[in-house]
Amino acid sequence: MLDYQSLAALGAVIREGSFERAATSLAITPSAVSQRVRGLEERLGAILVVRSQPCRPTELGRALCAHLDRVRLLEADLAPALSGGAEVQALRIAVNADSLATWFPQAAAAFAQETGVLLDLTLDDEDHTAERLRSGEVLAVVTADPKPVQGCRTVRLGAIRYAACASPAFVERHFAGGVDAASLATAPHLRFDRRDGLQARWARETLGVDLAAPTAWAPSTHGMLDLALAGLGWGMQPVSLAEEHLAAGRLMELVPGARIEVELYWIALRLPVRALDRLTAAVRQAALQALS
Repeated sequence: MLDYQSLAALGAVIREGSFERAATSLAITPSAVSQRVRGLEERLGAILVVRSQPCRPTELGRALCAHLDRVRLLEADLAPALSGGAEVQALRIAVNADSLATWFPQAAAAFAQETGVLLDLTLDDEDHTAERLRSGEVLAVVTADPKPVQGCRTVRLGAIRYAACASPAFVERHFAGGVDAASLATAPHLRFDRRDGLQARWARETLGVDLAAPTAWAPSTHGMLDLALAGLGWGMQPVSLAEEHLAAGRLMELVPGARIEVELYWIALRLPVRALDRLTAAVRQAALQALS
């Protein structure tokens, strides 16, 4: 039988990143946190936490934290029958930056208003969020990866539409003779991070070009938009954010109407708990209103 008091200490260390901050969150001393985690490791005969800055879970430690999260969710559904009730901690969810910058806040706000439960959000590329669910780090994800995850249900949400945009001054400097392989090879482009392949995908699908051009890195959805507006480079912008600037002439599409879409899915643990069901409903509703 697992010692859930020790599991709670382990979860706090992983969540907070250190034994000292875990102690503050649990209102006990760092020594007590250390003793609980060490005792759990001794009983299980395995290391559960890598003592680094910040502290990181081992594979078994991550699995135990995921188990604790699921137990807390199940207990929360019993709250009406329990004397004193049961508090639901913030649900850990992984979401891509473009969803967080566009449609996902409406889902989070509707869910919090209905249930009083908040979200603990982790940002990752839409092609990689599902890995966080498979590893047990989170309870649900917004992802572009539709592959089934064991013990989870998958819901198609719709697609984010993207347009290749730049400022008029940038277009005049770099594309005065048109957008083709030669001009794309020299015009600086914006990328979110090393895993962001949207610009290369657009160049390949629209013009049959393998993109190899100077790159400016901007790990922020709104930062990508602001840098395009400032004339630093061209990049793929969510249409819902760019359309106001396109209409006002602050941005131009490199090839008008040549847009691409990224299909998104919601994958959540298949647990019979109210909070996850309500969150799934809120996400589906917000996506229905915002995504194509």
